[in-house]
Amino acid sequence: MPAALVLVLVVVALHALGTAVGGWALLQENTGKQEHGQDLLMPMGMAWSVALCCWGLAVLLAVCVVRARKRRPWVRVVFAGWLGLVAFSTLLGVVGSLASGGPSLAVLVLFGVDVSALWLVLGDTVHRWFSVRGPAPTPSRG
Repeated sequence: MPAALVLVLVVVALHALGTAVGGWALLQENTGKQEHGQDLLMPMGMAWSVALCCWGLAVLLAVCVVRARKRRPWVRVVFAGWLGLVAFSTLLGVVGSLASGGPSLAVLVLFGVDVSALWLVLGDTVHRWFSVRGPAPTPSRG
């Protein structure tokens, strides 16, 4: 497995973990506000829906990280789509924060990491990894 792909797998695995924790944190924050009689971030039904979507996406990303070793081409497509979406949304956040004093260094670093991972996924090394199939199974004689 090429080192570029290992870097992408680490980035996507961290995104999966962050997405799962984000769904949990949303529910915890909403529940805490409800218990203290404060305004909710969103209705509880919607919060549960968002959390379930986050957890489903985290499971999909984790499955893709595990299946990358099997050289499934659809895994590369999921990686490219996810990293493209994350990079675009981070870019929107960077542009939006320019009006309020500029983005933080952490956001810029995360944007750079996401764009780099996307560039690696779309590059030749990772493309070759996912386009080559393993050896064909040989029938056993006996």
